[in-house]
Amino acid sequence: MTDEIYPDPTCECRALLAEGQDRCHKCRARDRWVKKQAAKRRDGRRRGETRRPPRTSRRAAMAGVTWT
Repeated sequence: MTDEIYPDPTCECRALLAEGQDRCHKCRARDRWVKKQAAKRRDGRRRGETRRPPRTSRRAAMAGVTWT
């Protein structure tokens, strides 16, 4: 019989783990990368301001808008 009663701990990618680990270095790095990419996509959205031509001010007074 070749089945072990207590098999060595393995990661989801089948890498062997040291004692106390739940995922290998490669899988942890991939998870960090996925989180970072999701944050970049979320933060890359336009602000809730009106569209403006490039190279002009974001402030309304400098753009020539008056509220009277």
